[in-house]
Amino acid sequence: MARLEVNGRSYRLPERPTVVVCVDGCEPDYIAQAVAGGFMPWMKRVLATGSSVIAECAMPSFTNPNNLSIITGAPPAVHGICGNFLFDVASGAEVMMNDPKWLRAPTLLAALAQAGCRVAVVTAKDKLRRLLGHGMRGVCFSAEHAASATRAEHGIDNVLDLVGRPQPDVYSAALSEFVMAAGVRLMQTQRPDVMYLSTTDYVQHKHAPGSGAANDFYAMMDGYLGQLESEGCIIVLTADHGMNAKTRLDASPNVLYLQDLLDGWLGPGQARVILPITDPYVVHHGALGSYATVYLRRPDEAETLRSRLAALRGIESVLGRGAAAERFELPPDRIGDLVIIGERSVALGGAAARHDLSGLDAPLRSHGGLSEQAVPLIMNQRIAALDTERRWRNFDAFDWALNHA
Repeated sequence: MARLEVNGRSYRLPERPTVVVCVDGCEPDYIAQAVAGGFMPWMKRVLATGSSVIAECAMPSFTNPNNLSIITGAPPAVHGICGNFLFDVASGAEVMMNDPKWLRAPTLLAALAQAGCRVAVVTAKDKLRRLLGHGMRGVCFSAEHAASATRAEHGIDNVLDLVGRPQPDVYSAALSEFVMAAGVRLMQTQRPDVMYLSTTDYVQHKHAPGSGAANDFYAMMDGYLGQLESEGCIIVLTADHGMNAKTRLDASPNVLYLQDLLDGWLGPGQARVILPITDPYVVHHGALGSYATVYLRRPDEAETLRSRLAALRGIESVLGRGAAAERFELPPDRIGDLVIIGERSVALGGAAARHDLSGLDAPLRSHGGLSEQAVPLIMNQRIAALDTERRWRNFDAFDWALNHA
């Protein structure tokens, strides 16, 4: 049987249409609550007859690092994407990590296309499209810019006509539904051998598991997953990260503003706080997550500062560069002198004055820390003798789909 090797892992070429779905922000309890409430009949059957575990996402538990881990089958130490946003030491600038130049490893999607497979990618936000489609021949477009997709750049045009839905707003549940609807239509019309679908966590940032809006969202997903299965697809579903409330008892944001704190301790200009959750879409989280990295003007102060920060209420862990790179499988040259993880209910900010929280119309829910590492890993095929005690990762998704279906 034909195989290919990517980033040290071996994969069989698909014999049936294979779909991997990354449900952005899918804390496992969303599925549990929706299944228990009768909103996901397809998922209920798959959980009984297929394969499922609670897996771990890569750290930090943000969108870009984990989508890239899923499509490379490797942690950020290998592929290099360690956040949505980073401090580029070489240029002295804070930049988005949505340019393929930051990618250090080939993707499985590109390798499958090179091996002759028909590959399609649909992502919710355009920030991921260039990374997901890097080096790949095939269809690759975002729901955000579906109306402007061209055959020359995206491998497809007239997407709105194909899907039969209007261009969705980027801040809406409709953006994710467009991804799923497009996936079904692509499977019905072009029958790709491999398809990767990546949604947005707009709903999860606003609505807790079991809420009406959350259950409606997962009922929608369930319907499209059932349609994909009816097309004969092997389906693996996972998530890039979980989601938790980051609030005080009065529902106000529970934020530790690190830049203000460090400026008070060390003086202005002595430390630079980077929040890798930062991306162009901050309305629903205000660029607040539970992971931060700190660059020091005097790195020799790192250990003293590490101990002082670790003693603060609301801080789960503070690690130096080397320890963080080793524990979290991160590229050491792309993180600061310190990596800080907030507790489950705590978000980390930079300077309070730089965060615009006016767009928060619901209590803050976010991610980035260890408390958002738990994610589902589910396949509509049964794996014989599945080792449920093993440490499964979300980036085992394609291994399940191609090697164990």
